[in-house]
Amino acid sequence: MAVAAGLALSQAAVAAPPDNPNPALAPWFESLKQPGTGASCCSIADCRTVEFRQDRDGYEVLIDGRWKLSAPFWLRVPPNRIIDRTDNPTNRAVVCFTPEAGILCFVRPAES
Repeated sequence: MAVAAGLALSQAAVAAPPDNPNPALAPWFESLKQPGTGASCCSIADCRTVEFRQDRDGYEVLIDGRWKLSAPFWLRVPPNRIIDRTDNPTNRAVVCFTPEAGILCFVRPAES
């Protein structure tokens, strides 16, 4: 599994906007800041709504072909990358990810 993740991460990826981006959401994506540093989580080009799962150790997200990687894999979200925001307009989990840096930010879906 670690070998597969390493191979997938070693693929060059080009940051591109997600399929059918909603321009109205761009300001929200651009407002995301990395916890602890205040640096940008990047932009809508690096952030996607994702499938996620939660266990007693935290969260994992599915990194798939939308990032132009060779194989999908589950990646553990570092606790220091979780943003506590309740204003997620996507109603889904969002991860900002680059193959070079890994997970920059993670926002849980809004609770109903």
